[in-house]
Amino acid sequence: MKKITGDQLRAAVERAGLPAGTWEKIEAALAAETESAPAFEAAHVSYYLGALLIIGAMGWFVTSAWDQLSGLAIAGIAIAYALLFGAVGSRLYRSASTRIPGGLLVTVAVCMTPLAVYGVERALGWWPATDPGSYTRFHPLIHGSWVVMEIATVIVSAAALTRIKFPFLTAPAAYALWFLSMDATALLFGKRWTIHQECWISVIFGLLMITAGYLLDGARELDFAFWFYLFGVLTFSGGLTLMGSGGQFSKAMYCLVHLLMMVVAVILRRKVFLVFGGIGVFFYLASEAETYFRNSLGFTFSLTLIGFLFILAGIAYKRNEATLESWLSPLMPGRVRSRAA
Repeated sequence: MKKITGDQLRAAVERAGLPAGTWEKIEAALAAETESAPAFEAAHVSYYLGALLIIGAMGWFVTSAWDQLSGLAIAGIAIAYALLFGAVGSRLYRSASTRIPGGLLVTVAVCMTPLAVYGVERALGWWPATDPGSYTRFHPLIHGSWVVMEIATVIVSAAALTRIKFPFLTAPAAYALWFLSMDATALLFGKRWTIHQECWISVIFGLLMITAGYLLDGARELDFAFWFYLFGVLTFSGGLTLMGSGGQFSKAMYCLVHLLMMVVAVILRRKVFLVFGGIGVFFYLASEAETYFRNSLGFTFSLTLIGFLFILAGIAYKRNEATLESWLSPLMPGRVRSRAA
């Protein structure tokens, strides 16, 4: 959509012969909209980094020192964190100037859910399967006993979204669903999956997440689809990549799928498909170059050529972007077309 300056809009209002005071009303409405509309600012980097550090401190970076605490103590600390950040975040969210840090603090509160549930389960000695051990194993270990923690996180995230309309709140739900796809299948079938089987689970889950993102895309004014697309494409492409090379036909299909993802990026106007599609195509071309030019100077030269071709492809796409989008526009869902307008 073409950018229109304030002076251009004022001149258009005057040329159209609209009633006196029309421009002032438009200007006031735009000013009010600007106050509440999301926009990237330098402070936002600090907001998100701070939130991720808190989430990481109580999640990814929890150390074995927590094993010395009782289950009730662990649950109590997690619940105290959740109540504190939830209360402060809800209050900050009411003001347009602090809406983003407020939403992030509510998200931090939601992310305390798995640790709180773990503490309760540890105190009761109750697990859906066997005792999974330390909380430090939650992220790296696929285990059926994590499922209650993950289900609770999805429920709490959904509940928070009913009160706080903040898109990042979908991130903990998407993350928990990703883990749930592996842990729930391990619990249901009572077995440990091979790497190849885990990759297929990841691919199927990724497709489901992409579908969820598609259904949410454009359905609301705020972008609730982004994190579902991100985790969906990440797990789908990651699963395909980690499956292994296979034969030449499998490699070619891998490349074709990622090329189609780049087309989907144009149809849905979602750069995440373009990024991961491009990475997948690069992996394929680099693998082929390594196969045919192994231990020779040709490998270096072939990678250089591939890189140059990627740059040329980007230039060609940029020059023909409007034409390509017009060709693909009939495939665009109506709500996506209206969102981009």
